[in-house]
Amino acid sequence: MPNITIDGKEYDTDQLSEEARNQLISIQFVDRKIQDLNLEKAAHQTARNAYAKALSDILQKEQAQN
Repeated sequence: MPNITIDGKEYDTDQLSEEARNQLISIQFVDRKIQDLNLEKAAHQTARNAYAKALSDILQKEQAQN
């Protein structure tokens, strides 16, 4: 992994100390996890909205029948 990008800045990891390289790799790992969680959150919100709409429709039908 010769290059790594953090906050829009590219680093040549071959030119860094092992400690700095490990910190940059950790930051990149966390950033990827956050991106994954944001995608999961968006999928969850979409599903939740669909379930809430379906529930609302059911409740309106039940209310209309009473």
